[in-house]
Amino acid sequence: MNGERPLRWLAGEIKTPPFSTAGRIEAGVLLRKLQRGERLSMPRSRPIREIGRDCHELRIKDVQQSWRIIYRLDVDAILILEVFQKKTRKTPHRMIRNCRRRLREYDDG
Repeated sequence: MNGERPLRWLAGEIKTPPFSTAGRIEAGVLLRKLQRGERLSMPRSRPIREIGRDCHELRIKDVQQSWRIIYRLDVDAILILEVFQKKTRKTPHRMIRNCRRRLREYDDG
């Protein structure tokens, strides 16, 4: 794959709707940068240590809402753990629990 890491979707999807076309394109561009090995930082991405090592929150500003894509950078892939609409300042605790569970299942599998 030309040295690019594949995306492994453990949960969620990016489609229009509910994403606007512009939001879906922005998410795709940022995910492609990650696949090519670029490290993203604020305001586009931030570490989310509550979930685990190498886990991050990709921040997508859409037309009328904000989206978050929780991912983990692995050596051989980028794991997509969750995609959700951001409605509050803090990441909902159930999202954090779900991501931790998905990682345990993936790592044990």
